[in-house]
Amino acid sequence: MKLVFLGTSASQPTEDRGMSSVCLVREGEILMFDAGEGTQLAFLKAGLGWNKKMKIFLTHLHGDHCVGVLGLLQTMTLQNRSRPMEIYGPKGVEDFIVANTKVLNVGLPFPLKITPIKEGLTFEDEEYTISACEAEHSVPAFSYLFHEKDRPGKFYPEKAKKLGISEGKLWHELQHGKDVSIGDKTIKPSDVLGEKRSGKKIGVSGDTRPTKKLEEFFKDCNYLIFDSTFSDEIKDKAEETFHSTAKEAAQLAKNANVSNLILTHFSARYKDESVLAQEAKSIHNSVIAAKDLMEIEIK
Repeated sequence: MKLVFLGTSASQPTEDRGMSSVCLVREGEILMFDAGEGTQLAFLKAGLGWNKKMKIFLTHLHGDHCVGVLGLLQTMTLQNRSRPMEIYGPKGVEDFIVANTKVLNVGLPFPLKITPIKEGLTFEDEEYTISACEAEHSVPAFSYLFHEKDRPGKFYPEKAKKLGISEGKLWHELQHGKDVSIGDKTIKPSDVLGEKRSGKKIGVSGDTRPTKKLEEFFKDCNYLIFDSTFSDEIKDKAEETFHSTAKEAAQLAKNANVSNLILTHFSARYKDESVLAQEAKSIHNSVIAAKDLMEIEIK
């Protein structure tokens, strides 16, 4: 599992940064959060693949966070994508995508499901959930939380062999928490697995002011990607535009007991994001300033 940052700039691109987009790549699936202009080019450079299982979660309908969906869909069409695509976002997301793909005459060769979201559980399958929480921005906006469900413990092949279980289907079932039978004997996963491993929690703020509600929402995240548009020297600008400063992001992360804070969405006025990282590090002891095409392994 890894995070891949496709764009880390705020409002407008710079020579080094594109518009907002980050992907969580897990078990062959891509979960994309936001898709600003030009996302398909960064997606290509990152080598993520055009026909993977994929979902897109949009935090809000500002161009630097959603317009790139159109180019991405068109490029995937030209690349002969066949797998279904799912897109989630605030009210209006369906009108935005349907109207624009119609005007642009984009005939999608793959099924597309678009789901307007509300606060609460957005998606769930056997392995993870994604929830949404209202953010505080100039338009309706949401933050997202990816929560991986607890995983089975480490598998010990030598224990399985000692119990007479041959490699193959039965190993697979035990690794996924299912009992298996050999003759009249039942083998439980606990017989060949170590202790369960806690699932990871990864938060994505989108554009927002820091709020107590988000602080609670992101409680105990392993990684939190948070709006850090400005330095605290111009906090009034952050308040005026409904963004956060690096210092505010760090304080929220500290209060929420977040293990690792990742700053992103930097104003174009900052040629070197290290000034924002240093500001955040005065509050939180694990801070990373994201860069375009940066990859972070989730261990």
